[in-house]
Amino acid sequence: MSRILVVDDEAPIRRALIANLKARDYDVDAAESGEEALHLAAARHPDLVLLDLGLPKMDGLEVIAGLRGWSQVPIIVLSAREQENEKVAALDAGADDYVTKPFGMDELMARLRVALRRASPEPESRIVTTPDFTLDLGDRSVSLANEKLPSEAPRLTPTEWSIVEFLVRHPGRLVTQRQLLQHIWNSPVEIDTNLLRVHLTHIRRKLEPEPTRPRYFITEPRMGYRFMPTGS
Repeated sequence: MSRILVVDDEAPIRRALIANLKARDYDVDAAESGEEALHLAAARHPDLVLLDLGLPKMDGLEVIAGLRGWSQVPIIVLSAREQENEKVAALDAGADDYVTKPFGMDELMARLRVALRRASPEPESRIVTTPDFTLDLGDRSVSLANEKLPSEAPRLTPTEWSIVEFLVRHPGRLVTQRQLLQHIWNSPVEIDTNLLRVHLTHIRRKLEPEPTRPRYFITEPRMGYRFMPTGS
């Protein structure tokens, strides 16, 4: 049974989350401040943290920093802050996902399950299979479900492979543009994010059944990208 730490200073939201989580058989701890959250996390070792950013005294970003100093526990941010820079700051600080209030409880629970699965992953496989294509990350080859001849199979460039591999190794997770840029180019020079968009366009043309309506390589506008292995 997974243990969830709920951190929110709004009592009605805290109670609703606790009730819904317990109804789904999760163990739940709750905190209404950042200080209490860090204390409970150290004492109870939750499997996942649901964290509001707008906390009194200690901001949610400080809580993320405090947790990341010693723990890789999955963190899903819940916040009424809709500015993109706030979301990117939370993700870059170490959060695993970001859900804007108000949110649907079913969607939140689905994201929670994905985050918990990632925290206890199966052994990494070199083969990644979707309904429309299969990737062999070992020899960097693609096979399509429509049974094209090997000579007709799409060929990804080295940069495209690096982007694809980073995304598929984090299934369902929102990967920020900054994280991708640092992983692919690892350059102190600022890289234009338009370059990422160009590469993703080429990747979709090669792998997506409908490149203009992507199912697998999803754009989160002005934030980053998500790989959905079963299609969105």
